[in-house]
Amino acid sequence: MNKLGGQVIDTSPMYGSSERVVGDLTHNQDFEDNFFYATKVWTSGKEAGINQMETSFKLMRREKMDLMQIHNLVDYKTHVKTLRDWKEIGKIKYWGITHYTDSSHAELEKVIQSEKPDFVQFNYSILSRNAEKSLFEVIRKNETAVLINRPFESGNLFRSVKGKPLPEWAKDYDINSWGHYFLKFILSNELVTCVIPGTSKPHHMIDNMMAGYGKMPDTKTREIMYNYIKNL
Repeated sequence: MNKLGGQVIDTSPMYGSSERVVGDLTHNQDFEDNFFYATKVWTSGKEAGINQMETSFKLMRREKMDLMQIHNLVDYKTHVKTLRDWKEIGKIKYWGITHYTDSSHAELEKVIQSEKPDFVQFNYSILSRNAEKSLFEVIRKNETAVLINRPFESGNLFRSVKGKPLPEWAKDYDINSWGHYFLKFILSNELVTCVIPGTSKPHHMIDNMMAGYGKMPDTKTREIMYNYIKNL
């Protein structure tokens, strides 16, 4: 992952044993400090939030966290106070908010405008473009960094193109798989900082990473890409 330019590790207390695995795999390794470590808090109450986040630090074996996110905006007004304090003392570098549904975008906009998080994570894909209505504009005005989740719509995009060839012109943009096609559409959006597709298969991870290389589509080409998929 790191050799191909990947740095962001986005995990969560809700993702089974992932935090512990991250800690076990990276602790005391030469590459330990080469990554951008991000995790989340997903509980209500100040002390419960602090306890959950402290557990994440221990499991991931981190003294400092690059990014701590308030997952699905759960009790965000409480956690924001803690995270601002932690950022002030250097315990975390950045803090952010997350959600994964179109219906949450309006609330994300309000929180971005009122609380000014460093990062926002939300769903966006070539066929799920609700964020383009106004969320991206709020992000632009507030200079918020962006993590994109559900870029493949939980695999639905791959199922929709199964057995279908890539368009011939895709090669002009170094698109050699449907994974590249879907990811380059997102990565070419200038407001997107990072895309976080999830996979348990190493060869899929490598293919995903390669989407960050080569020529990126411009605005006109992105619409051509969208229309091609929409009309399949």
